[in-house]
Amino acid sequence: MASDPSIVAFIVEQIAAAGEVAARPMFGEYGVYCDGRMVALVCDDRLFLKPTPGGRAFAGSDGAAIEEASSYPGAKPCLVIDADRWDDADWMAEIVRISAAELPLPKPRRAKSPKG
Repeated sequence: MASDPSIVAFIVEQIAAAGEVAARPMFGEYGVYCDGRMVALVCDDRLFLKPTPGGRAFAGSDGAAIEEASSYPGAKPCLVIDADRWDDADWMAEIVRISAAELPLPKPRRAKSPKG
C-alpha cells in the first residue's frame, strides 16, 4: 500500500525547521531528506527514521519507548516515529536535525560518459 501524499506533505511541513527538507518518491513510497541527507522513509503511512546514537538518545529522553522496525522486508531496522508524535513540530524537527547531523552526505555520482 503506497503512502498518502498528504501525509508525506504534513510530515515535511512538521520537520521544516530542521533544515532544507524535501520528500522524493521512491519505489511507490517516499524518501525524506534533510540538508541533502536521506534521514527517513515514509512507507505505508508510517515514518521510519534512520537510527543514529543521537536520535535514539533524543527519542528516549522523555522515557517513552521507541519501536524499531524495518520499513520493508530485508531493510535495516529504523526508529518508528508514532503518528501521535507528528503533531509536535518542535520535537519532530529536533530529532530529524540531530539524526541528519550524524548521517553522512551521499557519495557524489559519477558523470555518465557520453555515448559515442
